[in-house]
Amino acid sequence: KSRWALVPGSITIVMTLIGTLLTSLVITREWERGTMEALFASPVSRLQILLSKLVPYYLLAMLSMMLCTLAGVWLFGVPLRGSAGALALLTTAFLMPALGQGLLVSSLFRSQLPAAMTGFLSGLMPSLILSGLLFDIQSMPKAIQYITYLIPARYFNVSLQTLFLAGDVWPLFIESMAYMAGLGGLFFILTYRRLVKRLD
Repeated sequence: KSRWALVPGSITIVMTLIGTLLTSLVITREWERGTMEALFASPVSRLQILLSKLVPYYLLAMLSMMLCTLAGVWLFGVPLRGSAGALALLTTAFLMPALGQGLLVSSLFRSQLPAAMTGFLSGLMPSLILSGLLFDIQSMPKAIQYITYLIPARYFNVSLQTLFLAGDVWPLFIESMAYMAGLGGLFFILTYRRLVKRLD
């Protein structure tokens, strides 16, 4: 049944929307509203600023994952053969690069429009086209297939399909989570170095 593959892929897109597209606006919104100067003048550290922007969207994404999973199971009849713990771990691992990429994009701009466009082109479009949701990866040209290995949504999409349809396959999950967590850590380090408490 096609919906058994489409529903996990759709959940991947929802997580990308929350993780990358929405967070790409959080820091630029502060610049546009003129409140970033107040944040820089306060005694909060760079890490505390990043966490204050990160935690709400992480909680929102986890709530959305729960609602999407319930909708997939009860409305679309997709079987859930894996465990809730594995689902939470996989979602957390995917949100690390998604949120990290969004924060990095947001730290590069002081206007929401270019930040939103960059988040859309660098986060949402690759997740739609190269994750295996719309197009079968094995039917893509070899060069494009290699590029898909750089896209976190590919690992998350395959892991979700496995979790829903086959159950907990931990060797696959651990490999996918290791890559996603590593890429997420790189994004957070770059964002932390980029966000310097000065106005120039």
